[in-house]
This record gives sequence, C-alpha cells and structure tokens, in this order.
Amino acid sequence: MSEEKNIALPNEEVQQDVNELRKVRVDKLEALQAAGKDPFVITKYDQTHHSVVIKENFEELEGKTVRVAGRMMSKRIMGKASFCNIQDLKGNIQSYVARDSIGEEEYKDFKKLDIGDIIGIEGSVFKTKTGEISVHAEKVVLLSKSLLPLPEKFHGLTNTDTRYRQRYVDLIMNQESKQTLINRSKIIRAVRNYLDGQGFIEVETPMLVSNAGGAAARPFETHFNALDEDFKLRISLELYLKRLIVGGLERVYEIGRVFRNEGLDTRHNPEFTLMELYQAYTDYHGMMDLTENLYRHVAQEVLGTTKIVYNGIEMDLSKPFERITMLDAVKKYAGIDFTDIKTDEEAKALAKEKGIEFEARHKRGDILNLFFEEYVEHHLIQPTFLMDHPVEISPLTKRKPENPDYVERFEFFMNGWEMANAYSELNDPIDQRERFKAQEELLKQGDDEANTTDEDFMTALEYGMAPTGGIGFGIDRMVMLMTDSAAIRDVLLFPTMKSLDK
Repeated sequence: MSEEKNIALPNEEVQQDVNELRKVRVDKLEALQAAGKDPFVITKYDQTHHSVVIKENFEELEGKTVRVAGRMMSKRIMGKASFCNIQDLKGNIQSYVARDSIGEEEYKDFKKLDIGDIIGIEGSVFKTKTGEISVHAEKVVLLSKSLLPLPEKFHGLTNTDTRYRQRYVDLIMNQESKQTLINRSKIIRAVRNYLDGQGFIEVETPMLVSNAGGAAARPFETHFNALDEDFKLRISLELYLKRLIVGGLERVYEIGRVFRNEGLDTRHNPEFTLMELYQAYTDYHGMMDLTENLYRHVAQEVLGTTKIVYNGIEMDLSKPFERITMLDAVKKYAGIDFTDIKTDEEAKALAKEKGIEFEARHKRGDILNLFFEEYVEHHLIQPTFLMDHPVEISPLTKRKPENPDYVERFEFFMNGWEMANAYSELNDPIDQRERFKAQEELLKQGDDEANTTDEDFMTALEYGMAPTGGIGFGIDRMVMLMTDSAAIRDVLLFPTMKSLDK
C-alpha cells in the first residue's frame, strides 16, 4: 500500500486515514529493522553545512562535497533518478538522487522513504539546468523514521488550535512561525546586550513566594510539601529586585516568567515573560530615556530599521516619543478637565453621566483612570509615554512633590497597547507601609488583586533604598509588535491551552 495525500475529511475519517498511513510507515520501519537497517541505532551525523550557507556561498562550494541533514519535505521519483527537498534550521535545499550515484540497493531504499523522514545526504554542490542550487547525492542515510504523515503541504497546518497544541508540527510546516520564534530569541538577546552595555547586572529571583506582590493581579497558589506551607507563584519581579538595590547592586534586571491567574485573550496568557529593571540614582524620566533607546536599539538590531509595521500601521521609533500626562490625555481625547473634579462624589457623578462603570470602592483617581481607558488608550498608536498617574492606582510609586495626589509613573504605549510600566520608586518606608495598609483594606472589600504587606520588603526599605527608577516591559507584546503577530500565542512556543479531555 502506498501513501496518499492527506485530504479534507470529517474528523473520524481523518483519524482513520492517519491510522492507516501510520501502519504503512510502521511496517516499513519493521522491514528496515529486520534487514539490519534500523535508523534509530544511528547516534550522530556529521552535518557540514546548512542549506542557506550552501546557497549563499555557491561559487566557493561548487563541486565540493557537503553533508546536509534535515526533514524530507518532498520527493519526485523519475525512474533511475529522483529529486527530493530537505528542510533544515536555516531553510531548504534540493537534492538530486540517482541510482548510478548511490547504488541500486540504496536507491530502492531511497524510493521507500516517506515525506517527513529525517535524512542525511552527502554529495557535491552543483546547479541544475533550471538554475537551482542543489546537492548531487552520493550517499543517503535515513536518520529517523517519521511514523505520522505531515499535513498536506499546499495548505500547511492552518488550524490555530492545532498549531498551538502541536507547535512541533507548526514549526515544520509554517516557516513564518519558525522565523517569528527565532526572532523572539533575537529580540531577547538584543535586550540583554543593550542592558549589559549600560552596566546592568542580570539576576534571578524566586518564582515561589509567600507574598505575591508588585502588581495588581490574582496569583496562582500551590502547596510546598517539604515545609507544609502554602506558596504563590510570583506575579511580578519587583520586590526582590528592589531588595537588591537596597543591597547596593545599583543596576539590576531580570527576564523571566511571571504567573497571573487571569483570563486568556489575544494579548494575555497566564504565564508570560516579563523584564523588569531597576536603576539607582535616577527617576522615571531616566526610565523614559532608557526605554526610547532600548526600543530603537532592539528594532535596529533585529529588524534592521526603526520603523515597525503592525497590521499595516507604521510606528516610527526614530522620532522622540510623545510624553503626556494622564490629566492632559483625558482632556485632549475626552474633553474633560479632571482638575475641575475635586471629590470622589463628583467623579462618580461624572462617570454615571458618561456611562462609565465603576465600583463603590473607587475613588477620584480610580475613575480618572477609567476615563483614560475608555477615551484615550486606543488613540496611543505611536510611541507614547502616559505620565503622572493618580496615587490610588499606584501603591509602589513615589508621589509628585508638587502634587501629592499624583505619582511619578508612566506607562509606555504603542499600537494602543500598554508596553511597559515605570516608576520613580517609592523609597519612603513610612509612606510605603501606609500604601500597603490601604491595599489590605481593598483586599477586605473584595479586591482579590490588591497587595498585602510584605514585611521583609518593609525591613529592607527601612535599611534605606537610594532614589531609584524602575520599569517592567512585556516581552511578549514587544515580540508581537516587532514580528507583526496577531496574538500572544503566536509568539509563545507553548501557550497555555485547555486540556483536550476537559
């Protein structure tokens, strides 16, 4: 029985078809093993070149012997000679396989190979009559037998749920996915290189914590059997990194996973990559300068340009980023001057008038933020620093000396998305304890995202923390923008998925 192309069938028929094709491949494997040709006993293959290297250096390599290895993505049998296409990390390359070059028995084995098998080919580099750079095979080695058929090549793996669940097949079939995830690695490397060049030290802090603070989010909870104690998965990197500033490490950063027990959508995954950094002796203006320079550096390094195009919209990183206060932004886009709103009651009355939903516990500053989210956020397409948030929504931020109802904080926006959140860090332990108390009151009122007092962090602050600027970057959103990816799951190798048996 020969294999047929995968075709669109109802699910039950597709599975039956796959099972039949798998049986054919298992039979082939067993025949190879019986003949002493088991591919799985091979432990290594000395690959000398990737496909793209051969193509880019054809003049130097023409006529020379190379060894390529990868997955066979196509095969065309033409009597005594055949063509196949090998896909490796860098791309793909054609190979010409002739009976007279590899031997009659070996050619029979080659003809029995299946699409998806991993093979090694040794041969000389040449160019076909049609001008395609190829490898003239002198030896073909089966390195791993693929027992399951790949999706039909002209349509690839298009079902998004399957792509995310079976990322390994997605990477085989969709070169755009592979390039996006390779670029993710390049983006993170560029971030590290920039910060290292600025004198920052990369550190690692605990993921299992007794007090999950530093952000407004509901944590995941677990139990540590050895200590018979409940722990939480961190929701932020902040409080441990600030302990290090207290300890005299003046510039620190961490890139790592954080966990928030929240919903799933195109921009949110419950575990995601956050990068936080803290720099002593600077403030939130210093963090703005760092952010501008960092984004420009990463875009230039990875994309070769400071202009990002996302969903057809161009965002220019070469120009100075706009800096606007929350008060001015709401006035600009909603036509409402919150400096005229003096009390919580006035703010709530205005919210009712405008149809803005709020909770009984909300104060004037909370409602200002709700107006920002409703009227302003989606307008911030070009790089923008949204500055000076109300103190009610910023429990870890230093107040503005000239206006203590607001804090020295900014959120960095692009494409209408929050990309980063930064503070002039609160280093007054008395004020910090009062902020924690206010958060605990919110917790009692039902806000399960409110912080609780971290006594060890309070002890650290009482030893004294230098004036410090801090910022948290959403790495996944940065990658989404720089790779023009529609959803956060497109830039995560293995996004969180509901179990199939649920």
